[in-house]
Amino acid sequence: QVQLEESGGGLVQAGDSLRLSCAASGRTDVNYAMAWFRQGLGKERELIARITWSGGASYYIGSVQGRFTISRDNAKNTVYLQMNSLKSEDTAVYYCAADPVTLRPNLEATNPSIYHYWGQGTQVTVSS
Repeated sequence: QVQLEESGGGLVQAGDSLRLSCAASGRTDVNYAMAWFRQGLGKERELIARITWSGGASYYIGSVQGRFTISRDNAKNTVYLQMNSLKSEDTAVYYCAADPVTLRPNLEATNPSIYHYWGQGTQVTVSS
């Protein structure tokens, strides 16, 4: 079992930055790929960024490409999401998730059902 806990959310203004963290505990000896999803009010949960266990490859959806950066520190069992130039449409609950399969085709990786572990989510609200 792996427990994930997100932190760093909050209320910011458009154009501001935030850094989310996701700390893993429990069975961290498995080489998980990690991802950040978000779910806006009345919307489906969507993958926004994903990183392989080694950190050598990452994936972003188009709407956050160039603004968000996913990274990880395996020594600290922590994954980060640096969010810059935030927009009102980035308002959502942000979740981190762990996938025991580190390499997947991008389309497959967007499916929430393949992720074995989830955090409880952290709210990000961007006011315009």
